[in-house]
Amino acid sequence: MAWLFFMDESGHDHKTMPLEVRGGVAIHTSKLWDFVRSWQRLELDAFGARLADYKKELKGHSLVDRDRYRWSSQAGRLSDDERRKHARGFLTKGLQKLEPTSTEFLAYGQACLEMARGIFEILQSHEARLFAGAIPKGTKPPEGFRQVDYLRKDHVFLFERFFYFLEAQKEHGLLVMDETEKTEDRRFVSRVESYFTKTSHGRQRTAWIVPSPLFVSSDMSVGVQAADLCLYCINWGFRLDLWEIPEERSEIARDFGPQLNRLQWHGDGYRDGQGFHTYGIVLVPDPYEGRA
Repeated sequence: MAWLFFMDESGHDHKTMPLEVRGGVAIHTSKLWDFVRSWQRLELDAFGARLADYKKELKGHSLVDRDRYRWSSQAGRLSDDERRKHARGFLTKGLQKLEPTSTEFLAYGQACLEMARGIFEILQSHEARLFAGAIPKGTKPPEGFRQVDYLRKDHVFLFERFFYFLEAQKEHGLLVMDETEKTEDRRFVSRVESYFTKTSHGRQRTAWIVPSPLFVSSDMSVGVQAADLCLYCINWGFRLDLWEIPEERSEIARDFGPQLNRLQWHGDGYRDGQGFHTYGIVLVPDPYEGRA
């Protein structure tokens, strides 16, 4: 048996997000179909409909951005039936290019937050594990940097922690990535393959990680959509004492910070003959080694 590591990225446009994060959620193959079915039931329970039928894709920013929080708090909490009815009205008017009513905005905002909370619950109940590497927004390589096949340190640490997890489980891991822009996808895959074939640590880690990624369209994979939500919430709401990142959305930290902390993997690793306890989410202030 094996684990599927559904991967995505957040903040790579270097615009509004405080971090650049890559990572995702690992789900065991034996639990994947039940996870998908639970996701489908959750979607119907939250929205009263399948979003794909309305040409909507679930992403972190579409579930827990500031607008959804604002819409959800415009009035009191709706009953489940009222929320579903008016959320469907919101979605229908979106297709018709009509302006929703205030109640429909309220219902859709509450449905989005209901879905986001439910996703974390089903990830937890299906024993998923969260791994992510983050760097501050705007981090650039040193002047004259020419190592086009260089896998950055935050990505090395990401795969390192996934390897420690798989090694402890004695099971293999497959990388499942969101298909975005083909040129950038090829560049990242080239760096990943170089790391796993040209470095001693990388070659060692192919004992458990299959280094040839599978690419899927995110709107067809709920695993990638779950990864997108987790990374978005890490970007805005997961902070440790040593993370000198002032930008934070308090509502994300309050509602999802504890869930991220519970979901992230924690266990033992080793490097240069030394063992250490480590975690699935890591911030790397400077991902370029050998910077002058």
